[in-house]
Amino acid sequence: MILFGSVFNVLTIVVGTLIGRFLHGIPERMKETIMYGIGLAVVTIGLQMTFESTQIVIVIISIVIGAIIGEWVDLDQKINRLGQWIEGKLPARKEGPGIAQGFVTGTLIFCVGSMAIIGAIDSGLRNDHNVLVMKGILDGFTSIILSSTLGIGVAFSAVPVLLYQGSITFLSTFISRFVPDDLLQFFISEMTATGGLMIAAIGLNLIGLTKMRVANFIPGIGVVAILVTIVYAF
Repeated sequence: MILFGSVFNVLTIVVGTLIGRFLHGIPERMKETIMYGIGLAVVTIGLQMTFESTQIVIVIISIVIGAIIGEWVDLDQKINRLGQWIEGKLPARKEGPGIAQGFVTGTLIFCVGSMAIIGAIDSGLRNDHNVLVMKGILDGFTSIILSSTLGIGVAFSAVPVLLYQGSITFLSTFISRFVPDDLLQFFISEMTATGGLMIAAIGLNLIGLTKMRVANFIPGIGVVAILVTIVYAF
């Protein structure tokens, strides 16, 4: 089954979220401290990913241009509206964060990173699901922590994870035919670094230091692909 790795990843996110919901009754002070801890860990992970860049100028330009495009189309608001629409279809909740926050945060954390791309390509080219299985286990534990504070919205991030990784898996055969391996590795490193900055921004938001509209940076991933291709060609 070519999508086994992605399906496994989705299941671990959903199961992890459900487990995390049993922890929602912990005291508010403990929740706050846990959230700070999660935020600090997410910032650290994001910065580590950023250091994978070999051309930091590409990362900077991609983030800036991506932010301009994202603000122009108001991508963050559109994604939040999707989360709010999902929230409106579920039974009303009296307290806690809304669906949108968990959905957006989970989507960015689970989709951005080299494991998602490399694992999906391995699934498509070699029918090797080890990377995505390992990612699924990590995402499962992460979703437990996230959902204990951000709520059930984290589970809905499994949908874009399946669409994102599944699309790469199906397209990987064509990618291998037309894209040189060194160009692909170059793109993965710069995409991971650019995504790392986005993840670090999520961590700062979780801590409460900033209120960045992180989803508006997402178009920067497409900018990375264009810039990497230009640099590689010349």
